[in-house]
Amino acid sequence: MTTLTEDVKAFIVQALACFDTPTQVSEAVKEEFGLDVTRQQVAAYDPTKKTSRTLGKKWHAIFNATRKTFLANTAAIPIANQSFRLRALQRMYEKSTGRGNFAMAAQLIEQAAKEAGGMFSARAKSDDDQAPKLNDPDPDV
Repeated sequence: MTTLTEDVKAFIVQALACFDTPTQVSEAVKEEFGLDVTRQQVAAYDPTKKTSRTLGKKWHAIFNATRKTFLANTAAIPIANQSFRLRALQRMYEKSTGRGNFAMAAQLIEQAAKEAGGMFSARAKSDDDQAPKLNDPDPDV
């Protein structure tokens, strides 16, 4: 097992906080620091995993701060914005219809409808959530 410096440990914890997989982090450590680190060794620095139960409070704090910042900054990622995605779909639709690719155009229309309707949003409610339950008593009775 490779002995890790504080810099490498911090790199691993921060990468894991940004939802990188242990495999991705292991490859990134090799590229960045020239160290061979196993996936299991990387996973030991993820406070959300059982294998990290002996991980110090310092690394927990760094992980939590990095995760909070990462989640708060998703607005800075263009593809995370619905307007950006709809504009990209519009451009693709225009190109596909201009080339006579109507099958692709139909798929893009469907994709845009799902996007605009909130199908890919955690806030979207399914039809099952809005339908009356079979075992629920009728509130009007």
